[in-house]
Amino acid sequence: MDRLDDFRLGSEGEPPGQEPDRGRRAPLWIAAVLLAVAAVAVGVVLFRRASPPPAAEPAAQATAARQTEARDPLGPSVAPIDLPPLVLTDPLVRELLGKLSASPTLASWLATDGLIRAFVVSVENVADGTSPAKHARALAPRAPFRTLSEGGVTTADPRSFSRYDGIANAATSMDAAGLAHIYSILKPRLIEAYAELGHPQGDLDVAVERAIVHLLQTPVVDEPIALQPRVLSFRYEREDLEALSPAQKQLLRMGPRNVKAIQVQLRAVARELGIPLARLTPGPAGPQ
Repeated sequence: MDRLDDFRLGSEGEPPGQEPDRGRRAPLWIAAVLLAVAAVAVGVVLFRRASPPPAAEPAAQATAARQTEARDPLGPSVAPIDLPPLVLTDPLVRELLGKLSASPTLASWLATDGLIRAFVVSVENVADGTSPAKHARALAPRAPFRTLSEGGVTTADPRSFSRYDGIANAATSMDAAGLAHIYSILKPRLIEAYAELGHPQGDLDVAVERAIVHLLQTPVVDEPIALQPRVLSFRYEREDLEALSPAQKQLLRMGPRNVKAIQVQLRAVARELGIPLARLTPGPAGPQ
């Protein structure tokens, strides 16, 4: 099985402090949603529940209902350009996104191939709460995951969070209005790639909104989070955190500073895409 995370919550992985196998390391993700949003890809933990998912809470049902309401297309109006065929869009994507940020982390992701297809399938995955890691293998933390133990309680070493600073900084370095503009420019090819996934009549805008809302529902936890060691893995001691989706768990493990920064950027992009605030969950609003 490919390595898809750095501390394998609820799955197989290395003992605390052990360096992962670099030859099989997968990235961390967050984002293909930011390419819609746009551009940083971060791999997520594979976590499969044996039991059926819990029934939707009233708040979640209300969110789903809001997302099925009539809506205008996402993205600002742009003058159409002569887009290349889907298979030849990588140079254009690199050019457009490269103008938004000089981040070396972004550059690493843009150096990969099949950018639009990877973005669209990742959006679909995140919207469903599942892992898009295999579609975005350009990034990974270079230091091992480590824990702290005190008084019989195991927690993540806060220094582990800094491994994700480059990803969060790249995500937030891009202008939200510019990302929304690029989304509109590339939308015909994005829709084409979405149709390839088996959604010929599907609405990509709905999937993008669902993905953004799903990440915004990730809690920001400032205090140390207790972990329950297993033979070769960990699980969250708090059941509400253990019940999060794989996508939300990966965002959570980036640490509270990075969670806040990415959620602020997601909300800013959502505003520029035209997603009504009423359809977004409460969270860090950022500058207005």
